[in-house]
Amino acid sequence: MIAGVAACENWCATVLEGVVKLSKILPDGRQQIVALLFPGDFLGRPFQAEFPYTAEAATDVHLCCYSRTSFEGLLRDHPKFKQAFLERTLDSVDVARDWMLLLGRKTAREKVATLLLTIMARSAKPGSERGNVETELVLPLTRTEMADYLGLRLETVSRQLRQLEASGAIRRCDVRRILVLAEEKLAAAAGPPDGSESLQPSGSL
Repeated sequence: MIAGVAACENWCATVLEGVVKLSKILPDGRQQIVALLFPGDFLGRPFQAEFPYTAEAATDVHLCCYSRTSFEGLLRDHPKFKQAFLERTLDSVDVARDWMLLLGRKTAREKVATLLLTIMARSAKPGSERGNVETELVLPLTRTEMADYLGLRLETVSRQLRQLEASGAIRRCDVRRILVLAEEKLAAAAGPPDGSESLQPSGSL
């Protein structure tokens, strides 16, 4: 498990394996999951001493860690690297805007299906076959965490998963494992393409 706010104050990291969840704790103690980081994503906040989120391992996680000050020096000394980092940061801004669309406009069915598609896409190994191939997903979130992340009630998430199973899109194996039987049916349940199926592109902060 990642230690949380203090753990990211002096270092940055790239996620190599597993999933990290970022949460924001409100003054009254309530906690909201704001992002999931997958392999290839960046963790940390250059040029700022305090990391504003709590980072916690949602699964077994391997990180490549490096000093925040060293990373800042790399950005200052290598303009091309700084440009690439800026572009990936702007991608993260687009992701946040897509997430606002999902939370504000998509139906409960579309939200759950989109999250499953995102986990499926981000968990796939490079070169792995997609399409009509059955794919097993190991969910990094509990049902309660999924509800928190999607702005839904726990009962609503469970009902939507049952309905997706009844449609033939998925099969629930246990509380953490789902078999995607028909990706095209899951994509149809997620609604019209709008960019939100890639809610966590590589480079998320």
